This record gives sequence, C-alpha cells and structure tokens, in this order.
Amino acid sequence: MKTRLKIDFVSDVSCPWCVVGLRGLEAGLSRLADSIDADIVFRPFELNPTMPPEGQNIVEHVAQKYGSTPEQSAANRAMIRDRAAAVGFTMDMNEGSRIYNTFDAHRLLHWAETQGVQQALKEALFALYFTDHGDPSSHEALVRVATAVGLDPIEAKAILSSTRYADDVRTEEQLWQSRGISAVPAVVINERYLISGGQPPEVFEQALRDIAAEARDATVAAGR
Repeated sequence: MKTRLKIDFVSDVSCPWCVVGLRGLEAGLSRLADSIDADIVFRPFELNPTMPPEGQNIVEHVAQKYGSTPEQSAANRAMIRDRAAAVGFTMDMNEGSRIYNTFDAHRLLHWAETQGVQQALKEALFALYFTDHGDPSSHEALVRVATAVGLDPIEAKAILSSTRYADDVRTEEQLWQSRGISAVPAVVINERYLISGGQPPEVFEQALRDIAAEARDATVAAGR
C-alpha cells in the first residue's frame, strides 16, 4: 500500500528557486511513485507585495533589495539558469527583465485549486514569467495562461476584474507567515516537516523516503 503525503508548497510565481524546487520535488516524487502518493497544494507567498503595477527592472531591484552589483546579479542569474536547466526548465531572465506584482496570479491559483488544475496553472505561470518574458500582473496574460490550462476565460476575467479571493489569499499568506515561513520555496510535508529552498531531486527523494517510512511506522504502531 502506498503512503499518502500532504504537501503544501509555499511559493511565489516570480521566485526562480521555486521553479527549481518544484521540479526537484516532482522528480523526487517520480522516483518514489511505487511507494508514495502525494497531494500538492500551492500556497501563496509574495516576495514583493508592494511592487507597483509597472514593476521594476530586475538589476535595479536586486541592487536595492540585496545590495548586489550588476556583475553579481548577472552571475546569480547564470547560476540559477544552470540549476533550472538541470531539472529541465528553460529560464531566460536577463538584465532587461522586470519584477512584477503577483497578487492577482495568486488569486487565480486559489481559484484553480477548486477546479483541479492548480499545478498546471502554477507551472504555466512559471513559464510565462521566466521563459516567455511575460508579465504575471497583466490580466490579459493571466487570462491567456488560465485558458491554456483549461480554465474558463470568462470566469477568469470576472475574477480578475473583481476582488474575489483577495481575502482568502491574504489570509493564507498571513497563516504561513505566522507559522514561521519567511523565505520560499518552503515545502511542508504532512503539516510537520519542512524542506526549504530549491533543493535537487536527490534531496527531495531522500527526505520523502524518510518521511514516508516514519509515517508508515506510526501507522503500524497505532494499529497495535
């Protein structure tokens, strides 16, 4: 019998390490497909909640936020690009890329969970931003991506033109922050175990194997 794990993946659609972490998690789960079933739910986290609608140049933003020089910023982008490529994702950020507000993307992700396509939308939003140089704050772009994963474009437009799910997203953000999550990706297993950062597949595989074994042992002990 397979062990079922609940996985809360706390992340932002503009977080490059979240892409690496998700691909690593998926690969780890694939290697354990014979012994583990996982339910992944994507939880909202905004890296830049006060970002204005027009966004900000990535080099300028990183310099202001972290004190990085343009050279350091370029080296970091190259390193992340290589890590993403190692897990099969094309990341095409450059010195002209921009950081955007992602709150509306999180509202759509909240809706997508109720429609059973949240993971497909999450991955499509990653591709929109990191591969295709799209703007994840643009309602037009969000409706296009939502439609591509099978969501109703009329409903997507209605959600984005309203404040629907805004309170739900803010409540979830506050919940995870109250639980100590201050950086992403944060992968929480069975509401008990935390795997932080864009870990490679081997790290996820071993951690999931250990967690599943502990869960099985607990089930056996409880049945005695």
